[in-house]
Amino acid sequence: MFENWFKTGILLAAIMALFGVVGGLIGGQQGMLIALLIGGAMNIFAYWFSDQMVLKLYRAREVDETSAPQFYNMVKELAQRAGLPMPRVYIIDEAQPNAFATGRNPQNAAVAATTGILQLLSARELRGVMAHELAHVKNRDTLISTISATIAGAISTLANFGMWFGMANSNNREGGGNPVLAILVMIVAPIAAMLIQFAISRTREFGADRGGAEICGDPHALADALEKIERYAKGLPMPTAEQHPATAQMMIINPLSGGGLAGWFSTHPSTAERIARLRAMAR
Repeated sequence: MFENWFKTGILLAAIMALFGVVGGLIGGQQGMLIALLIGGAMNIFAYWFSDQMVLKLYRAREVDETSAPQFYNMVKELAQRAGLPMPRVYIIDEAQPNAFATGRNPQNAAVAATTGILQLLSARELRGVMAHELAHVKNRDTLISTISATIAGAISTLANFGMWFGMANSNNREGGGNPVLAILVMIVAPIAAMLIQFAISRTREFGADRGGAEICGDPHALADALEKIERYAKGLPMPTAEQHPATAQMMIINPLSGGGLAGWFSTHPSTAERIARLRAMAR
């Protein structure tokens, strides 16, 4: 828990510093001050509302005992076994089988699953997946993962602003735009990726796998689910994840196709290794 709070603090401080540097390059001292104010506001917004932003991004719809009784009651039973408050439950209309958890703490947590995963998995396998997501909530992984996804989007916006500012300057000056801004635009996305890589440890997936297996009491269920999800997810793209690759690290399986930005934001360990560890745990 302390480690996640520490990483969150470092990430938010790094964002403030990055915003300040970019603001200084664009507008000098005044630009730096404005950028720091924007960065501070973004940090506050990310802490309180990043989970809602991600859920809206994926057009997730909340369900309850009436609209999705089997799924809702499954999550309710697993949350009780894990000693967690009941999270909000969402379904995402996406063909790719996947799931994630979000929220700044267990009292404000939410779990989401795609229609693809609900149709693909057996009840036993789905139980393993949702136990994995609740393990993320219990381990408080969701705070850093959700904030980092939101912040990465903010950095992309900052890059676009730098590009627009550079183009505006080029129209007002002879000899082209500001070369510093052009270089800045090229490096800002990799910086965002590095921040995500720093904040999100691949080992958290192993921890959530173990925790999920303990919550549901069936390591083979999660292992079978991972095998099936991996096989089907590769052939079914998830457009929202492709457009916002920083959110990919929240999913139980990497939803990205592998091209372009996908490699930068790859934060999932080998599925084969995860399965092997679960099988060994069952033995």
